[in-house]
Amino acid sequence: MTESLVVGVDAGATSTRVSVHTLDGRRVGYARASAGNPSAHGLAKAVAAIGSALNQALGPLDGGRVVASLAGVAGRTPEMAPELAALWSAHGIPDAPVYVRDVTIAYAAGSAEPDGSLLLSGTGAVATRVADFEVTAIADGLGWLLGDLGSGFWIGREAAREVVTALDQGRKPARGDVLTELVISHFLGSDRPATPRAVADRIVRLAQADHMRLAALSALVGQAAAAGDPVADGIARRAAGHLVDTLRRVHDSGPVVLAGSVLTSDGPVRDAVVELLAGERVATAGDGAGAAAWLAARPLLTEDEAASRHTAFTTAPA
Repeated sequence: MTESLVVGVDAGATSTRVSVHTLDGRRVGYARASAGNPSAHGLAKAVAAIGSALNQALGPLDGGRVVASLAGVAGRTPEMAPELAALWSAHGIPDAPVYVRDVTIAYAAGSAEPDGSLLLSGTGAVATRVADFEVTAIADGLGWLLGDLGSGFWIGREAAREVVTALDQGRKPARGDVLTELVISHFLGSDRPATPRAVADRIVRLAQADHMRLAALSALVGQAAAAGDPVADGIARRAAGHLVDTLRRVHDSGPVVLAGSVLTSDGPVRDAVVELLAGERVATAGDGAGAAAWLAARPLLTEDEAASRHTAFTTAPA
């Protein structure tokens, strides 16, 4: 007997993932493609990325076997729904996917409980309260320019600000000043102007030309903090404080799912957040595309089946 399939899509600001599963949770197809955020990258590029990943994930599998699907999309726009319907039809999938925000699947990637909260910090940052896997309240997520406190971008910008301010004041990097050296190397490599002020000016110009380079500094803050740099440690702790303050605005009860690269990776920000959330039930998000497939399958399963198969769906592929 031919097994039914479910498809999950996790389309984000940096990449798109599609996961194909049988109803018992077994993964039979998985693929990655470029960013699938229509607000950040345009509708055509987002649809193309999802289409590429869907095509690779399905491979030789018959789209007619797909009985349910769900797409979680960052930068969700109404115009994308008919585009996804057409894409699914072109692959022989009978019904268009359920279309939801990416934060919905981020929560489901960490918990099979229908009610709880999500705290996400990646390039951006947001907290949501979830009831029956629907977002009922949201805090921050206001974007890099005016919000996203404690995000990877915020952390990187704070690091650059600290370093540029010190250079503007004429302070050369001292022995043990790990963060300053890492930030300067990130922007300039070994080609450095003669004076601290000139170094600061060049970093500012490069950051203004491509502001997303600041987000890449987040990992360097973690590296410097682990090496004992007090400035980096202070940035990490301030980031954690902002994130937990944002969460407290929406969290009521249930588990707290940590998602996004800043909070799913070992490092000082995650450590500080977990410390501040002592007493809460904290879980870590797994694979978002698998979570989307699990949400698609959930109406077709009993409550016990859905709970017992959650881990199979959401465990990231090797």
